[in-house]
Amino acid sequence: MADADDVRRLALALPHVVEIDSDGFDFRVAGKGFVWSYPERTPGKPRLIRTDIAVLFVGDEAEKQALLLGEPDVFFTAPGYDDFPLVMLRLAEVDVERLRELVTDAWRMRAPDDLAADLDEADESRPALGGT
Repeated sequence: MADADDVRRLALALPHVVEIDSDGFDFRVAGKGFVWSYPERTPGKPRLIRTDIAVLFVGDEAEKQALLLGEPDVFFTAPGYDDFPLVMLRLAEVDVERLRELVTDAWRMRAPDDLAADLDEADESRPALGGT
């Protein structure tokens, strides 16, 4: 089960990430958001920043629909997000390794190619898991 602290740790481990001051978490690469706390809006009530739910950039509508249809207990969308390549992720429904993949994928889709190369270089220099 993942939480907001895991999101922060994973996002900040990626190259060139900036955390924006907010009531929850909000991470950018090259000025583009890739993961942030869900600002839940209920008519007639103040906006509520939900740190148990992350908004993730997913790249395109096909990927968004695949996640929403394939894992409706994990991913959802809300009014106001329909025309954007974003999904909401219930953090309690994923483990840290899955969260790492999702956050890294979101970062890759938002980072310019020259910055993405920095992550590829870091991955190549990291020792393989399990050893030989």
